[in-house]
Amino acid sequence: MMYLWFVIAGTVAGLCAGLFGVGGGMVIVPALIWILAAYGLPQDIVPHVAVGTALATIILTSISSMSAHHKRGGVRWEIFKHMSKGLVLGSLVGAWVATLIDGASLQAILGGGAVLMAIKMLFFPNKERTDVPLPTPYKQGFAGIIIGLLSAIFGIGGGSLTVPYLSQNGVPMRQAVGTSAACGLPIAIAGALGFVWFGQGDVSQLNLDGLLGFVHIGAFISISIVSFVMAKVGAKLAHTLPAQTLKRAFGMLLMVVGVQLVVSGLL
Repeated sequence: MMYLWFVIAGTVAGLCAGLFGVGGGMVIVPALIWILAAYGLPQDIVPHVAVGTALATIILTSISSMSAHHKRGGVRWEIFKHMSKGLVLGSLVGAWVATLIDGASLQAILGGGAVLMAIKMLFFPNKERTDVPLPTPYKQGFAGIIIGLLSAIFGIGGGSLTVPYLSQNGVPMRQAVGTSAACGLPIAIAGALGFVWFGQGDVSQLNLDGLLGFVHIGAFISISIVSFVMAKVGAKLAHTLPAQTLKRAFGMLLMVVGVQLVVSGLL
């Protein structure tokens, strides 16, 4: 039954990624927190495993999305080059910081992130500005550190941070989205490896099967495969369904989920 829930989580995450352009991490992290807790994983490490596993699942979807955008000329590789080192460094630091936070507090932080994401989706859509110059390579690298750090803590591919940053700094929206998709790959790889490495000590002491550091191998495989397939389905549905209405509904759902995570984490 646990693997059935992983498949359901991957299905929803993939559909949302295709429909709304948001990373599946915002769906996968809360889902894994509930699934893993329900099946007896120690509460102290549940949020850490949820984030680490979510980052690992983003690797495959990032490769697929990056390839699709590259074929359409939507990836600004010079920006990726300047940001990627910062993204890797920030993701590794973010994974380390997350492992220093106790389970309940991290869950509350994750809930707060979901609430902020919901508010952004509902009230602050991305706006494009092409009348400003692109930041210097140094500033792009520094932005990569901040984006990578926050993305690793929240278990996301960074699209909700990278797209607004680029679109507000002279990059056309189509290229901002494509470049953000490419930037999700170093975030996911470095973040997942960070959670594997920094979680080894905690997991080895608990003697739990199926975990590689703070990454649940079964969940990683199940969710990766299903979300990869369903993201393509969601992208097709986006052209036939009232996407804006669905996006508002998803924002409200994310708000409810975030508040629940905050409350349960603080109590």
